[in-house]
Amino acid sequence: MNDPRIRRIVIVGGGTAGWLAAALLAQALGPQVQIRLVESAEIGTVGVGEATIPQIRHINHFLGIDEDEMLRFAHGTYKLGVQLNGFTRLGDSYLHAFGDLGLPLGLTPFHHYWLRAVQARGGAADAPDLWAYSLNAAAAAENRFAPLEKIPDSPLGGLRYAYHFDASRYAQYLRERIAPGAVQRIEGKVVEVRLREGDGFIESLQLEHGERVDGDFFIDCSGFRGLLIEGALHTGYENWQHWLPCDRALAVGSAPGGPMRPYTQASARTAGWRWRIPLRHRTGNGHVYCSRFISDDEAAAQLLANLETEPLGDPRPLRFVTGMRRLAWNRNCLALGLAAGFMEPLESTSIHLVQSGVSRLLAMFPDRRCDSALADEYNRQTRFEYEHVRDFLILHYKATERTDTPFWQQCGAMEIPPSLARRIELFRRTGMVFREGEELFAETGWVQVLLGQRIVPERHHPLADALTDAQLDGFLTDIRTLIGRAKNTLPLHHEFVARAGGALDVAQRTAVAAP
Repeated sequence: MNDPRIRRIVIVGGGTAGWLAAALLAQALGPQVQIRLVESAEIGTVGVGEATIPQIRHINHFLGIDEDEMLRFAHGTYKLGVQLNGFTRLGDSYLHAFGDLGLPLGLTPFHHYWLRAVQARGGAADAPDLWAYSLNAAAAAENRFAPLEKIPDSPLGGLRYAYHFDASRYAQYLRERIAPGAVQRIEGKVVEVRLREGDGFIESLQLEHGERVDGDFFIDCSGFRGLLIEGALHTGYENWQHWLPCDRALAVGSAPGGPMRPYTQASARTAGWRWRIPLRHRTGNGHVYCSRFISDDEAAAQLLANLETEPLGDPRPLRFVTGMRRLAWNRNCLALGLAAGFMEPLESTSIHLVQSGVSRLLAMFPDRRCDSALADEYNRQTRFEYEHVRDFLILHYKATERTDTPFWQQCGAMEIPPSLARRIELFRRTGMVFREGEELFAETGWVQVLLGQRIVPERHHPLADALTDAQLDGFLTDIRTLIGRAKNTLPLHHEFVARAGGALDVAQRTAVAAP
């Protein structure tokens, strides 16, 4: 191996995962590495990842993407968080809002001061809602949005946001704006993966029409099939269905209409949950469910019965197994997207896991020998990220008081990973929650879901007692006042989207209707 540097990267599969990987690698590596992407127009993509989290804005900035242009192309709108309905009790609703909650004082997180006020009043019923201290939540409640980076003349931050968009259009946008010649697209189906004698590294791909594609490093974006990582390298898959029991989904678009909410909706059903995502040209809808507790026909009936407008087609089915590959990086192959693993889109993590996987690869970029120490560290960090996202999702199911259906009875009674059990117990007893390393969800996210799922701490942090009652009341009142004033300066979401260049339908989607 005279020159150990990687000169040829081959990506198998397009869609959001493949073209996002191609765009990021081309931008980071430049002309020193040849990047080829093999995909077949005959093989469809899942294309239902329509909601994102704020980290996508960092990647778009790295790629030099114009936000308004991208959202117009991908029919996108803005997202301030996820509204979760009926997960703990029928009729319950709370928002997992992006951004800050109030203000910390010193080293003490804000929610401890709120907890102190609640406990002083004998319970949350007589205290201002926790989400009164979130600008994202206040704006979402009235369907308001503008890209406010900071509340003027205050120490409070602004709105932290992500996007709703047509995932297939986003992938097309990435593909079309990659610099000419930076990525070569090859049309064709892979019919054989050839391994190198001696070390079992992937050497080349044989395509159906006869072309051979050689490479130094291969990225598997082939979806659930895992054509390279599993089909050729037999890496193995870790099944998490005993914690995340849903195994099927149905997706269908519906005509534009109803409020253009600046948040994703996730509403619990009898054996799973339903999503609703507002785009400029339609609404994305889906039903994620467990086939052991509900038939496909009944799941489809529940989905269609809860649409706000008429469907634009028949529901598209999807089957999956929640979990992850035992190794995301095996030999000279890296799996991304559905080829790497799957966790249901309850908190919109799918696209983020692709971008973090590519970022991690760039930080640990190997030579052609693919040192096992690098691969081991990559796999350790990937497992850390996946397992912490997994725990966050399990919390939505485990922390339920619902016993009205067998599905929810099973969820409430199931054993959970020790890592999640420790976090729940610590919060229940002390109100404390700590972000571990570089895990995806920060303390504010955990606090909102823990409290939203009715896990109420027994006490608050002792340092929150440093304020007098009058000081505490003034502190909380001032924050609510600042947030209320800032919220009132924001336009309605549909008005801002229209000004940003998005044509809206059905009388501007009647966006002033109640959320």
